[in-house]
Amino acid sequence: MSGTEEAGEQLALLAGARPARPRLRGEDPPASERPVALVQVDTGLAHLDRPFEYVVPESMAQGAVPGARVKVRFAGQDLDGWVLERRDEAEHTGRLSPLRRLVSPEPVLTPAVLDAARAVARRHAGTLGDVLRLAVPPRHARAEQALATEAPEHPPLPEAPVGAWAPYPAGEAFLARLRAGGDPGAAVLALPSVDPVRAWPALLAEAVRATVEGGRGAVVVVPDHRDVVRMEAALVAALGPGRHTRLTADQGPQARYTAFLKALRAHVPVVVGTRAAAFAPVADLGLVVWWDDGDDLLDEPRAPYPHVREVLLARAAREGAAALSAGFVRSAAVADLVATGRLSVVEAPRRAVRDAVPAVRVAGEGTDVERDPAVAAAHLPTVGWRAAKEALATGPVLVQVPRRGYLPSLSCQDCRRPARCRACSGPLALTGPQGPPACRWCGRVETAFSCPSCSGTRLRSSVVGARRTAEELGRAFPGVPVERSGAGTVLDVVEGTPRLVVATPGAEPVADGGYAAALLLDAWALLDRPTLDAGEEALRRWCTAAALVRPAADGGRVVLGGAPLHVTVPAVEALVRWDPAWFADRELTERRELSLPPTARVAALTGTRAALGAALEELPLPPSGTVLGPLPHGEQRWRALVTVAPEEGAELTRELAALRARSSARKDPEPVTVRVDPRDPAG
Repeated sequence: MSGTEEAGEQLALLAGARPARPRLRGEDPPASERPVALVQVDTGLAHLDRPFEYVVPESMAQGAVPGARVKVRFAGQDLDGWVLERRDEAEHTGRLSPLRRLVSPEPVLTPAVLDAARAVARRHAGTLGDVLRLAVPPRHARAEQALATEAPEHPPLPEAPVGAWAPYPAGEAFLARLRAGGDPGAAVLALPSVDPVRAWPALLAEAVRATVEGGRGAVVVVPDHRDVVRMEAALVAALGPGRHTRLTADQGPQARYTAFLKALRAHVPVVVGTRAAAFAPVADLGLVVWWDDGDDLLDEPRAPYPHVREVLLARAAREGAAALSAGFVRSAAVADLVATGRLSVVEAPRRAVRDAVPAVRVAGEGTDVERDPAVAAAHLPTVGWRAAKEALATGPVLVQVPRRGYLPSLSCQDCRRPARCRACSGPLALTGPQGPPACRWCGRVETAFSCPSCSGTRLRSSVVGARRTAEELGRAFPGVPVERSGAGTVLDVVEGTPRLVVATPGAEPVADGGYAAALLLDAWALLDRPTLDAGEEALRRWCTAAALVRPAADGGRVVLGGAPLHVTVPAVEALVRWDPAWFADRELTERRELSLPPTARVAALTGTRAALGAALEELPLPPSGTVLGPLPHGEQRWRALVTVAPEEGAELTRELAALRARSSARKDPEPVTVRVDPRDPAG
């Protein structure tokens, strides 16, 4: 071999061993090792939802690790970004821009959370940037500096609590698999209990303890702050202090980021919170738990609108964790997970259910109509009044009213036509016992009502609100304290002494020792909601309230008023029998026959009529695809529904994501909003 050939071969070997370093603008040289960073830039634009390459300056070489926050120059702006990867070579052959600034060397975006975020974005035709804004809270420098980097030592676990899983035949096997590091999936119908050591928070806390005993961590998501408080108390009893942290959206910036860092730095193995906790970076995740799947507080109101269930299932699948869905009822979505084998049923036998629940009676059944012909339609039926009077001798009585306010809906006294505002056609309502009615939409006061159908001038109440109900009960039971819990003032706990507690759905406080009785008024107001899940939601709200009542053996009773008597209502039947599993299976079967979610994938497209029509023409549909609509949806807005079979859901979301990207690249002045698998497709 000639010297020239040998030199050429050596140069070729050197070129292969030492790739050309990227060119860098500025004086700071590139990092000597892995000088290229792959950065997810938070552009907010669908067509730019991909990582971009940047040069890592030597001054940032140690801090710009995968998962760290950085500032980069993009399209003439300084934008936020996350380092996804460090590379030796760049795919781009031209000049690369350097990282502008290292915001923090803290690797806040873990690989596991990144994988789950990508899965959520794909499922919901969203962008990774949108999901990461939900997953990682804003940085707080003081929180980073104040929290120790080393995890503290935890004392031994306290004595094991009383077995809340004892009534469930499959409970011990489920806990054993958690201790062994398994990844079972379970859907639990929790037994009502007014005993804190057997209530649902204790049930979930024991599952978390079994996971911690196996050396792994857990994420527990509940709907609201009151549930968080109860769950925290149960976790302290099961794990002792210092092993969990709270992560909720209503925490201050420093408190929320501190809780996030505690999970990231492995200070605690357990995170409990509202939907903000779903992406908590718990190390060695072994269990994800969500309570009350049907609560709309678990739906994310920001794009891409994922449900907590989908986030936690995505994390469980990627991190090898167990999944536990629990509630007093089972939503159709969870029933579908059971039917497809992703979750296994864990239930108590019927005898244990009968022993745990209160007696339920529907006003108007049996001889009630003979005694009082108007009993079924009365706001406070006679049977409810008698039940409350008897129960007040032994404890508090809960009164659930579907609507807040005083008289939130009015109608004409003569023809029963709903009373509407003359200015905006909004519903008229009374906000108190004094004063004229006013519009609930625009606030216009109506001083001279005249019905457009019959010219009547008198008004009547269509729906009685919580405030008016409290007044009526105060007059019906003089001397008995009346407390209200609802919008503006939500009570967490009430004393176990005789009192009337008037609450709107979701705001029912816990009573010390349980309620002696509960009155569930105006059942028709929940059943008549024009939504796909009206029956499911009505049953969920009724069971949530009834679960706060003492068992029938201790005198606990529930009266449901205002339910239709001329037809059989499945939700009412399920409440009386306390058989939410039967109702969920029935609901799922009906939805499967009608190709409704969750047995079909549905995308709701909303926009102006012209923009929506153009989007539907541009959207390729899978073979099973069907378009329903467009139909009017609010002022100058239209909505169309696209449905496909579940196995073609991934193809549909890919096409929807591509549709959004093309619209973003064209800078369409009227983009179409895409929402995949909404709770109520027509809502």
